[in-house]
Amino acid sequence: MDNTTSMQAQHKLGFLHQIRLVPLFSSILGGILLLFALSSGLAGYFLMQADRDQRDVTDEIQVRMGLSNSSNHLRTARINMIHAGAASRIAEMDDMKANIAEAEKRIKQSQDGFNTYMARAVKTTDGEALDAELSANFKAYIDGLQPMLKYAKNGMFEAIINHENEQARPLDSAYNKVLLKAIDIRTARANQLSEQAHQRTQLGMAFMLGAFVLALALTVMTFIVLRRTVIHPLLRAAQRIEQISAGDLTMPEEPTGRSEIGRLSRHLQTMQRSLGKTVGTVRQGAEEIYRGTSEISAGNTDLSSRTEQQAAAIEQTAASMEELTATVKQNADNAHHASTLAEDASGKASRGGQMVSGVVKTMGNISTSSKKISEITAVINSIAFQTNILALNAAVEAARAGEQGRGFAVVASEVRTLASRSAQAAKEIEGLISESVRLIDQGSGEVVAAGNTMTDIVDAVKRVTDIMLEIAAASDEQSRGIVQVSQAISEMDKVTQQNASLVEEASAAAASLEEQAARLTEAVGTFRLTGTSAIKRVTPAVNPSVSLPKSNTVNTDNWETF
Repeated sequence: MDNTTSMQAQHKLGFLHQIRLVPLFSSILGGILLLFALSSGLAGYFLMQADRDQRDVTDEIQVRMGLSNSSNHLRTARINMIHAGAASRIAEMDDMKANIAEAEKRIKQSQDGFNTYMARAVKTTDGEALDAELSANFKAYIDGLQPMLKYAKNGMFEAIINHENEQARPLDSAYNKVLLKAIDIRTARANQLSEQAHQRTQLGMAFMLGAFVLALALTVMTFIVLRRTVIHPLLRAAQRIEQISAGDLTMPEEPTGRSEIGRLSRHLQTMQRSLGKTVGTVRQGAEEIYRGTSEISAGNTDLSSRTEQQAAAIEQTAASMEELTATVKQNADNAHHASTLAEDASGKASRGGQMVSGVVKTMGNISTSSKKISEITAVINSIAFQTNILALNAAVEAARAGEQGRGFAVVASEVRTLASRSAQAAKEIEGLISESVRLIDQGSGEVVAAGNTMTDIVDAVKRVTDIMLEIAAASDEQSRGIVQVSQAISEMDKVTQQNASLVEEASAAAASLEEQAARLTEAVGTFRLTGTSAIKRVTPAVNPSVSLPKSNTVNTDNWETF
């Protein structure tokens, strides 16, 4: 629905609002560049035309001056020739030569000027019609001055004067008559060229004025277009941003175009809608949070009552513990008596241990004697073995010797030695055996004494065992009671501590949450939404701190450790 409305609103906008800024500015800049190029081209064209007209007028003036000077140079040449004749008459030869040279120079300049005229670039019909007559008169004029020049070189003054009066002046009149017509024609052309240049200048000025008017119109049109497509939308967007920053989200939506400014306005309107939805959601959440804080406060009150109940239960448990104290004391007395009997039994057991140590020592001596007997027995066995070997060797020697007796005598001597050693060893064995028997008898007596002592120890241990059985029975009963009481106290203490922690945490959380809810409500209350008004600041209610009841302390001085 919003998209359809937006499309319809865009259709209602003008064509300029649908143009993108890049093509728009490109078109404006292109138009400016085109106008600049057109103005520059026209200015260049008219400048070139003015330069060409100026050159044509200059060339025309030079042609006309060359034609006019051709007559003037010839007249000057005639005067120079007259001066040369006069100088020759008074014998001023240098002056005569100088005037003759000047006359020849003037004639040459006259011919050059006339040739320039005849070689002109632009020739009109009237001018071409006079060219033949003018050329004939000029040639006749030049030819008519040649005799006069000859007279001047020869110093013939009277002939010069006569030729001047009779020939030169008529030729000059005839040439100048045609010359004036040609000059009039060239003057008319120069005037025409000047007029054309003036007209082109006026046309150029008109074109420049038209280009200025067109540039002015394009500038005004550009300003109007930019004001409608850029400036006004930006001003509206800035106004919308100012209202949003002031917390007013009620500004109605406006149609936007497809340009960049239109996209900016459309995004601003979208942001306004999203911000309005967000603020509405946050405002609703703030109200729900405020309601939640009230429920938490009620829960704190419930926790407070349960904490009081737990404190009463702990007091009852303390009373039960007093009853168990007497029983524990009786068990402590029995434990002291059992400790005395245990010490007596310990002394007797210590004496029995000493006796047993003597037995152990005696038996160690017996073991040592037995080891010596074993060693002696080993020696006897070794001697017996060697005796056998020697006896065998003696028999062998006796069989071999026959009548010889030396070897047998040696063997016999060794046998006797070994026999004596065996006898001595046997005696030692007998002595050791006797000693072993005596020690064994002594150990037997000590073992008997140790047995009697151990009998006494056993009797004492039996008495201690009977007493400890009684203590164990009483202790079992007490243990079961104490375990049950300890469990009950632990549970109640745990629950009480948890409840106290919950009460404190819940109170702190409720206060912080309520404060945050108030701040959040105040923050979102600054925004004005459609159909709603700003919310006034909510002052959070201060919940009274929950105080736990103090339980009656129980005197535990009569507890004894056992």
